Amino acid sequence: MSENNLETNGEESFAELFEAYEADSNDNLQVGDLIKGTVISIAKDSVFVDTGAKIDGVVDRGELTDEEGELTVNEGDSVELYVIKATSSEIVLSKAMSGAGGLKMLQEAYDSKLPVEGRVAETCKGGFRVEMMHRKVFCPVSQIDASFVENPEEFVGSTFNFQVIKFEENGRNIVVSRRAILEREHEEARKKFLEEVSPDAELEGKVTKLMPFGAFVEIAPGVEGMVHVSELSWSRNSKPEEIVQPGDEVTVKVLSIEERKDGKGLKIGLSLKQLQDDPWNKAGELFNSGDKVTGTVSRCADFGVFVEIAPGIEGLVHISEMSYTKRVMKPEDEVSPGQEVSVMVRDIDLDKRRISLSMKDAEGDPWLDAADTFKPGSTVEGTVENRAEFGIFINLAPGITGLLPKSRIARSERKNELESLVPGSKVSVTVDEVNTADRKITLGTGEQNEEADNWKEYTKAAKPKAPREKKGGKQGKPSASFGDTGGFGLLGDKLQEAMKKKK
Repeated sequence: MSENNLETNGEESFAELFEAYEADSNDNLQVGDLIKGTVISIAKDSVFVDTGAKIDGVVDRGELTDEEGELTVNEGDSVELYVIKATSSEIVLSKAMSGAGGLKMLQEAYDSKLPVEGRVAETCKGGFRVEMMHRKVFCPVSQIDASFVENPEEFVGSTFNFQVIKFEENGRNIVVSRRAILEREHEEARKKFLEEVSPDAELEGKVTKLMPFGAFVEIAPGVEGMVHVSELSWSRNSKPEEIVQPGDEVTVKVLSIEERKDGKGLKIGLSLKQLQDDPWNKAGELFNSGDKVTGTVSRCADFGVFVEIAPGIEGLVHISEMSYTKRVMKPEDEVSPGQEVSVMVRDIDLDKRRISLSMKDAEGDPWLDAADTFKPGSTVEGTVENRAEFGIFINLAPGITGLLPKSRIARSERKNELESLVPGSKVSVTVDEVNTADRKITLGTGEQNEEADNWKEYTKAAKPKAPREKKGGKQGKPSASFGDTGGFGLLGDKLQEAMKKKK
């Protein structure tokens, strides 16, 4: 082959190579182009990207950091960025289009659904005015965020990426949406979340909102789960705001992940308490039978009240254990949820997680000193509680009630006065008998004829039975008769004296 042919072939080969290089290069980059490049260098304030052109592109380091300021890329990573400035000496890149570009660039952004950077300038009727490429466009309040906006003013002054969702009348009517971009990002985050996370996982999150039924926690960008109030704490009496506040960083356990029925996102159940120790594991160390403690009523039932004596540890006060001083018919008439009460631990069953409590034992049994306080023969003043067919119940002290029998009222010289008594009336009576074992006190009027009646009842009870007939048909001689009171000695004398006074 001749030298000329070699030169010719060489020239042709060089030309082909040059053309191929020019074809593969991105020297014709224009503002608004979306390019995919490789991070080649990271400086203090900038990140340099190989754009495929003769000039490397540069992007502000702050655009590639997360909320904590940590850089999200490393050398060698691929990134997709927009060209916001292209000259013969530099190519400036950004995650969103911004700067001068006018209607043409906004039209292109609308057609291509590209994000455009804008600053929220002010609120207006129905939404916001947004400054974008030296123009003011409109963003409806429903499109400024992915969730309901309670305070529109908090968005004013902030800069976000928006999507142009309406471009009409040659640019005189431009509507943008931040929500469209957020929902796309959230959808991508949800897909990634489903791939990487499963139930029982422990995640870090931030409390975003509180409701009466629980707390919402963001566990990934655009991914929220809910901690039901029952999963916030072992305590039944806690309210969400008493445990966490919006903005708090928390560690949660994933309980469940499922698609919503409406197809809009995920329904994620979370728990705080399941990452805490079960309080029942130490219940045996904290409480013993006979301990007197203070607790909080958590709920009332027909059969009693449940009292929380430690976070997550509840015991039952049966209705019969609520009061010594009165008969409780409805627990809710005596206490209410949230009320603090003193209780005594009666029994603990750790296997069944049951604790029996008593309110009345914590207050003390008033009958323990009844025999010393109310001695037979003493006169006391009481308050009528209620009337019954067999007499009047009279309260002598808190928890101690005596009975004035109807038979004694009928024989009393104060019969009319006693029969006219109503609940709440004050009355003076005497203590006739105290039976602490049965918790009974028999009362009297304190009159003399009552004493005689007592002797009659006594002698009637003591009257001897007729002697049995002997086999020979003869009867035994009675030892004494109640007509002959002398047969009772001193007892007969007192009986005769009492009968004379009655006549």
